[in-house]
Amino acid sequence: MLIALQGAVSQGVLWGIMVLGVFITFRLLDIPDMTCDGSFALGGCVCAVLIVNNNVDPLLAVLAGMCAGAIAGAVTGILTTVFEIPAILAGILTQISLWSINLRIMGKSNTPILAKGTIFSSVSRMTGLPQSTVAIILGIVLAVAIVAILYWFFGTEIGSALRATGNNEYMIRALGVNTNTTKMIALVLSNALIGLSGALICQSQKYADIGMGTGAIVIGLAAIVIGEVLGRLLPGGLTQFSVRLASAVFGSVVYFLIRAIVLQLGMDANDMKLLSAVIVAVALCVPVVWERYKLRSSYTKGDEADA
Repeated sequence: MLIALQGAVSQGVLWGIMVLGVFITFRLLDIPDMTCDGSFALGGCVCAVLIVNNNVDPLLAVLAGMCAGAIAGAVTGILTTVFEIPAILAGILTQISLWSINLRIMGKSNTPILAKGTIFSSVSRMTGLPQSTVAIILGIVLAVAIVAILYWFFGTEIGSALRATGNNEYMIRALGVNTNTTKMIALVLSNALIGLSGALICQSQKYADIGMGTGAIVIGLAAIVIGEVLGRLLPGGLTQFSVRLASAVFGSVVYFLIRAIVLQLGMDANDMKLLSAVIVAVALCVPVVWERYKLRSSYTKGDEADA
């Protein structure tokens, strides 16, 4: 059980980088970007092929996977902003096309990198720590660094304009901001993080697969919702933007811990998609039910006071 939980934490932290990418489009820009599933697999496929076929340094392969994800986001951005295709449809079109592109990149359905070195194996050799422990440590360091960079970026003028685009596109456009530019930046940045996560997961699990991104958007939404529910329990709630970013990563870890515990209890792995849907539904319903309960309680107390 402890080994399974340790693996769940390492996977949760690395997937948390992907969740941050989904957070940018889903929560800040209010765009349901479906590119996620394809760009996640794209990052992993590019990373694996570069390592296996071209003997590229694992770190450079990760950066290449991140750039590939950014290009996928740019394609969705062009379809949305230049050709005015609805965002959800543009994301679906890019996602579908990436399936064939990923298959063409690898030339087969999966590419193992068992015989090749990775970032985690290199650090493991230098430190003497197990690769599972290295994955957790590197994942946390990367997640903290990315959260800090995003916190700084969204405090800049362009970052604030991007957040304002999601809040009220017409208002920020009236102030002279080109919302097409902010949408493009958000989609590129989001899918760059998703591609980065895909490349890291590829090196962590030692293979890339054509279907490794299937359901990534569901995992991302589940992690965001779980993180927000838990974040509201904090004294300050989700009022601070840094807490909102950190809660997305923390939600990812909690999600994978829940998955690991349920699997250890004997649940069929084929039912994990159903479990993910149930987790998202419950996490979305709980805040609504709680708010209605508090509202009804306040009405009851008011009536008792009047009586």
